[in-house]
Amino acid sequence: MLLTLLLYLVLGAAAGIVAGLFGIGGGLLIVPVLIFSFGLQGMSAEVLTHAAVATSLATIVVTSISSVRAHNKRGAVRWKMFRPLAVGIVVGAFLGVFTADTMKGAHLQIAIGIFALVVAIQMAFGLKPKAGQETPSDKGLAGAGSVIGCASAIFGIGGGTLTVPYLTWKQVSMQEAVATSAACGLPIACMGALTNIYTGWGEAGLAEWSLGYIYLPAFIGIVVSSSLCAKIGVKWAHSLPGDLLRKIFAGFLTLVAARFLLANLF
Repeated sequence: MLLTLLLYLVLGAAAGIVAGLFGIGGGLLIVPVLIFSFGLQGMSAEVLTHAAVATSLATIVVTSISSVRAHNKRGAVRWKMFRPLAVGIVVGAFLGVFTADTMKGAHLQIAIGIFALVVAIQMAFGLKPKAGQETPSDKGLAGAGSVIGCASAIFGIGGGTLTVPYLTWKQVSMQEAVATSAACGLPIACMGALTNIYTGWGEAGLAEWSLGYIYLPAFIGIVVSSSLCAKIGVKWAHSLPGDLLRKIFAGFLTLVAARFLLANLF
């Protein structure tokens, strides 16, 4: 157990640094690594991907709170936009977890692999949407939130890779888009984690110390170290070559995507 906790402390540290460096949630790193580590621990192939996604969402509940508080102190969160987004996010995340629960582990890995490849291409080439001409209505925000929440719950992420481009497209400044996206990560993670506890309750093949699909040793280790190491990532972001780092991480995501797609399609 001590060795297991140490492994997840290291993973949490890496996820925190990645989040600080690139301004994205650590879920893109946490989910693939958890999938591999759960496999090495002997967790059933049918449930380990669901457990990785659920555990990632649970960690985001804790890590997003400090992020939201920091952004709110700077007055950067657009709360009027957040409210309708959050309504859609809660509904979408709820449906996303149930959608993932109906998928076989292999199919879920394929979906994660495709998403990782898309993000890798975006990061490698710096693709960003151009600002649109219309300010979104509350209904439009709620609709977008439902899509973001659903996708995030399936992939085990806080939604920043989807929310930030959407808000930027809707004429929100980058600083406010990042801050509002951080706030949106909390309802995504809360609803995703709670629903995964329900859907995974009593599921065969899960490891000891699991709460539904959430594997508690991994949750504890990641939460303890990721918040501390995010500050290191932020510091490095201002001193290391950003373009090179983004391309390196894009390469990592490409390898993850290739591993998942090749292993499950051929």
